Amino acid sequence: MGMDDKLKHEAEELTGKAKEATGRATDDEQLEAEGRADQAEANVKSAGDKVKDAVGDVKDAFKS
Repeated sequence: MGMDDKLKHEAEELTGKAKEATGRATDDEQLEAEGRADQAEANVKSAGDKVKDAVGDVKDAFKS
């Protein structure tokens, strides 16, 4: 998996955390929920990255 995708997903998670914190601080439940949803989506993408990396590692192990 490319480093660009990993950084993008990490940035999405941080943005979600910021939204959640802002929503909590301003008592905006919708913004807080959006932040949690953004974080969850970024975490799913990161998990997909890890699976792709693991599959690549397994393929490389069989090539040797």
